[in-house]
Amino acid sequence: MRTTSHNRLMVPLAARPATPSRAEILAALSVAVDLGLGQPAEHMLRSALIATRIADRLGLSRADRDTAYYTTLIMWIGCHADSHEYAQWFGDDIAVRHDSYLVDWSGLPYLRFLMGNVGRGRPLLARVNAMAALVANARGQLSALIHSHCTSAGALADRLGVEGAVRDALAYAFERFDGGGLPGGVGGEAIPIAMRVAQLAEMVEVHARSYGVDGALVMAKSRRGGQFDPEVVDAFVDDAQQILASPPGGDTWAAALGEAPDRREPLGPSELDMLLVALGDFVDLKCPFTLGHSQAVAALAADAATAAGLDADSVTTVRRAGHVHDLGRIGVSNQIWSKPGSLTSAETERVRLHPYLTVRILSQVAGLERVAELAGNHHECIDGSGYPRGLAGAGLTLADRVLAAAVAYQSAREPRPYREALSADAAAHRLRDRVRAGTLDPVAVDAVLHAAGHPTGRRAARPDKLSPREVEVLGLVARGASNKEIAARLVISEKTARNHVERIYAKIGVSNRIGASMYALDHGLAHPVTP
Repeated sequence: MRTTSHNRLMVPLAARPATPSRAEILAALSVAVDLGLGQPAEHMLRSALIATRIADRLGLSRADRDTAYYTTLIMWIGCHADSHEYAQWFGDDIAVRHDSYLVDWSGLPYLRFLMGNVGRGRPLLARVNAMAALVANARGQLSALIHSHCTSAGALADRLGVEGAVRDALAYAFERFDGGGLPGGVGGEAIPIAMRVAQLAEMVEVHARSYGVDGALVMAKSRRGGQFDPEVVDAFVDDAQQILASPPGGDTWAAALGEAPDRREPLGPSELDMLLVALGDFVDLKCPFTLGHSQAVAALAADAATAAGLDADSVTTVRRAGHVHDLGRIGVSNQIWSKPGSLTSAETERVRLHPYLTVRILSQVAGLERVAELAGNHHECIDGSGYPRGLAGAGLTLADRVLAAAVAYQSAREPRPYREALSADAAAHRLRDRVRAGTLDPVAVDAVLHAAGHPTGRRAARPDKLSPREVEVLGLVARGASNKEIAARLVISEKTARNHVERIYAKIGVSNRIGASMYALDHGLAHPVTP
């Protein structure tokens, strides 16, 4: 947490911009990414600041310096999209990412690190089987995982409207100067200079914070010519103390945004909406079963807010909060989200923290104060039994109550690892039970049920290239089903399922689950089939 954040909150709201800049939205996204990496908030912001200082020592052009800044800030935006696969291999996706900063990603030490983390937290036999599968084709398995990461990072960069040079650089996040990286084994100056700077800047931020300037120097020198460009390392080594210095006053947010080239260009309302939709869509990729959740919540909550008689500005705020209400999910391991059984008390507490993390991500973005507050209240209950703050009664506006009811309804309509999706009637019955129990507001629930109709799904026209069966298979692929699981669900052979998947990928022009997920989302095919 920043020690000076209270100073920002004291600025009169009337004096602050009505909408944020793209730079502020990207900064907020970087804080979300920090959580998914197991790093403290503002890690990527500090790294971007370090990157600009290294760029200055290298004498880079203004264009290359700006590219290095944004490349560093958002270089790991794909990390949440492959969390499902990470958790399948390594158990706690966030913990293994955190620990990987201490290992050079090459050779036997890295292989030992991977083997030590495969199947962490799973039964012994499952760990042994996973280790055997990884040893059989370690490079191929990791390459596929990294390819999915880079694909999603590029797609999100497009949605966020970042410059092409930044988007292109993101594809090289896992490459190494010595050519031993993945997925392409690209090396040397074939890696864009922005990424070569970003790779070192981000890693020295972690090591300096953990071991001091001397620790960062030792790490950088030990990987010179291997993971890192020698010229970039030398520029850092020559002035490490100043490059790693904290900004005046310790305000990393302000200092890092001060280096953003478009920091003084506020977004128009429609541009802001597009970015918030993109943030919600990509956070939903963290778990296959939440694909499309945020869009559905936003639409339902906005319709319900209108039905409840809220004014146009409040309806807009509710809709925006619906898109970003689950940003904090990125800070909770997929090992927890995907658990099919009961959660432990520690796991439950972690889940109950995610609305707070949403607020933490958004709270410093000018013009989104109410959106952040509303999004953070989506699990509060009118009797005070909700979380994370236990608000009750007058502490919750009608907008808060409408969003909470919309989230409850939409979540019930979606599958979860511990239950199947509920029918529209069953979801409505569940909400009415909660009204009787005193946890949900009756007016808000009536508005949500009125807005939901029968059924709730809002599907676009079916793409004419896909058969009805292929549309069904695509929905299962997008939600993480394996060929074996698809075969069991549809009562077909595994070979037939595999053939369906291959034809679907060919027809829609993708090569992996992430691409299929994005296609399903963009074409209205991401919602679960009504039971």
